[in-house]
Amino acid sequence: MANKEILLVADVFANEKEIDKEIIFQAIESALEAATIKRYENPIKARVAIDRHTGDYSTYRRWLVVDVNPEVNGDVEHPGWQVLLEVAQFDNADIQIGDYVEEEIESVDFCRIAAQTAKQVIIQKVREAERKKIVEAYQDRVGELVTGVVKRLEKGSVYLDLGGHVEAYIAREDMIPKEPVRMGDRVRGYLKAVRSEPRGPQLFVSRTAPELLIALFRLEVPEVGEGLIDILAAARDPGSRAKIAVRANDPRLDPIGACVGMRGSRVQAISNELAGERVDIILWNGNDAQFVINAMSPAEIQSIVVDEDKHSMDVAVATDSLSQAIGRGGQNVRLATELTGWELNIQDAAQVDKNHDEAAAKSKQQFIELLDVDEEIAGILVDVGLNNIEEIAYIPVDEMLEIEGFDEELVEALRSRAKDALLISAIASEEKIETAVPSEELLGMEDMDEELAHQMAAKGIVTIDDLAEQAIDDIIEFTGMTEERAGKLIMKARESWFAEDKG
Repeated sequence: MANKEILLVADVFANEKEIDKEIIFQAIESALEAATIKRYENPIKARVAIDRHTGDYSTYRRWLVVDVNPEVNGDVEHPGWQVLLEVAQFDNADIQIGDYVEEEIESVDFCRIAAQTAKQVIIQKVREAERKKIVEAYQDRVGELVTGVVKRLEKGSVYLDLGGHVEAYIAREDMIPKEPVRMGDRVRGYLKAVRSEPRGPQLFVSRTAPELLIALFRLEVPEVGEGLIDILAAARDPGSRAKIAVRANDPRLDPIGACVGMRGSRVQAISNELAGERVDIILWNGNDAQFVINAMSPAEIQSIVVDEDKHSMDVAVATDSLSQAIGRGGQNVRLATELTGWELNIQDAAQVDKNHDEAAAKSKQQFIELLDVDEEIAGILVDVGLNNIEEIAYIPVDEMLEIEGFDEELVEALRSRAKDALLISAIASEEKIETAVPSEELLGMEDMDEELAHQMAAKGIVTIDDLAEQAIDDIIEFTGMTEERAGKLIMKARESWFAEDKG
């Protein structure tokens, strides 16, 4: 009778839950093993094997084969379920450490198992199998849009019912800020991860990911879905504003117009889906500077200086467009930076021009004094982009000869005077370093050595307070030390500031 009951339970659970019958048999075996172990006062291990065809089952008590444990005087630590290797080998010479010795014992009656225990084990196994099925069904759908009904709200997080007993989770940080969501609402999101975990959510959805914006355009704009238009990048300030970069693969196609749609219908539908998020559609360009100009729209750019090493651009805009370029709270420049991948430094064009004029005038005066040339030649050097004596001393002769009106005699004279000026400057710097006297307090700082202290003193950094007022880049520039060491020295020097604040 018990045998038939086992087969019946396996059939019922397997059919109702659509779970592999093998999982049900394993659950029943676990329940029988638990019931067997409870019959003994001291801990043991047991194994139950059910015949999948007849329902018959056998029970075995098990001992794990272990090595001698010197901490327990050469005996086993758990005699109820461990046996020494040398003892086990009396009956089986081939047995190894980690194997089990088994002895068949009387089986418990399936009908007498505590119903709740058996049920819990079976339900747990069923749940595990169901969760595994969900992971298998959705793990290939990561990166897709999913739609569900709001099932539960918890402290700003949302649980979605995707149908078929499948639940997805949107964490608070993945929800659009201040978006009104109520029970029963239909919500669409981007499936960003599927994780096999014993408890808690397994499907993780985002409403804030840039990929959601791209997926919505792919859904709403047929040309994007068909591959006629590519969306190469997206940046979002969820619920407020976003930018996407588009490129047409067909020169006859207007990618911006296609994404906007008739009277803005397509982009408006996407904006409505994202709680009113305003979307700027930017034309992608293979030229990085032009792409940045496009990304900064609607602000008008007057000039751009590219720094390849730092992967940054200094972007100059007219004074009256400065606030528009930066955006509220820096939003516009932040999104443009994220979209293009370049660090963008927004500057006032008028101030840039003023700084440029001042720097040019300074360079011109330096050339007049150190190279002994007149204003005309100094002006020409500045106009062709030479800014300091070092550049003139080491610029290739061929490049200097390309300057209109410059001959070999003049070029050689300028280079020779520039090198002499650099030599005189270096000697003066050495003398200054030798004569500069750092304070005892500076010399006594942690991680400070005498050579470095004199080097700083030569730059006017004589006391700890002088050092505290410096920027990391300034220190690195003339010492060549690492950013980390410069930062530590400056922070050490500023400790007195913090002590005063606390006082």
